[in-house]
Amino acid sequence: MTVRGLRGATTVERDDAQAVLEATESLAKTIAKENGVMPEEIVSVIVSTTTDIRSTFPAKAVRSIDGWKYVPVMCTHEMDVPGAMPLCIRILMHVNSTTPQKDIIHIYQNEAIKLRPDLQK
Repeated sequence: MTVRGLRGATTVERDDAQAVLEATESLAKTIAKENGVMPEEIVSVIVSTTTDIRSTFPAKAVRSIDGWKYVPVMCTHEMDVPGAMPLCIRILMHVNSTTPQKDIIHIYQNEAIKLRPDLQK
């Protein structure tokens, strides 16, 4: 078993706390489900947002998922690069896994699918 990084990203239509929390929760749950990850296998989660998201801490959504209360979660902002996709939430989930790196399923939702079309199913 080794630690693997599971990536994902999503977008919201506006900087609204409820929208940010719902999108973050959906993304985290989907990443875990698609990779068969149980809460006790999660080492940590880093959630980043573009600087135009300031309404809430998206980590709140991750901690609220049933069974994820003790998962270490941290929020940060992405670099503010001109022309970057706006209103974007990214997750990097570190998990203990026996899955080979090439078989990890990375999840991109909403407008964020444009970020990594090469990783789409």
